[in-house]
Amino acid sequence: MNKRVALVDDHALVRAGLRALVEDQPGYEVVAEGGDGQDVEAILRQARPDILLLDLSMKHMGGLDALRQWHGQYPHVQVLILSMHATADYVLAALRLGARGYLLKDAAAQELDMALQALSRNESYLSPGIAQTVISSAIVEGRSRETSLTPVLTPRQIEILRLIARGVSTRDIAGGLGLSVKTVDTHRAQIMARLNLHDVPSLVLYAVRQGLISPDD
Repeated sequence: MNKRVALVDDHALVRAGLRALVEDQPGYEVVAEGGDGQDVEAILRQARPDILLLDLSMKHMGGLDALRQWHGQYPHVQVLILSMHATADYVLAALRLGARGYLLKDAAAQELDMALQALSRNESYLSPGIAQTVISSAIVEGRSRETSLTPVLTPRQIEILRLIARGVSTRDIAGGLGLSVKTVDTHRAQIMARLNLHDVPSLVLYAVRQGLISPDD
């Protein structure tokens, strides 16, 4: 069954290009379009998409406001942000509000395919450079406060946390460590539960503060 995709962007030409790119990929179909964040709720309710491609900057209601208002009611929808903004405040705000991916609008066409595949596997996707932005921001924030080391993770979980924070996909983690994808997913859930963290940016921030990764990783 095809994944149902909705597009929300205030430029009709951009939506037309996105529709062509999405429908050129096997396994996806565009089921709805909108030109403003105010259209998001109706699209989520009526079209029932699996994936929502959402612009950040729109005339009446931006993507962040739409996420803040509606994502909690439709948590099963995988949200992929499309934006020209690559600064940490935009990226972190979107991810903390529930977006699973962040794709820059100047990205190559094949990146959209990579992002759609990642979200279809219930994984996150960040455009190259965005992960570095998140890590750098986490370092600055981490240095502004004291943190204490809490040995709540097993060595295997620390190893997996390092890989998650570096942006390695679940499938690649499993292959590299000789584990099943299901086992890695279980470790990820346990890590989040033990640390009381609920999204990838928070895991990255924790990993940086604890010295588990560095900007050069």
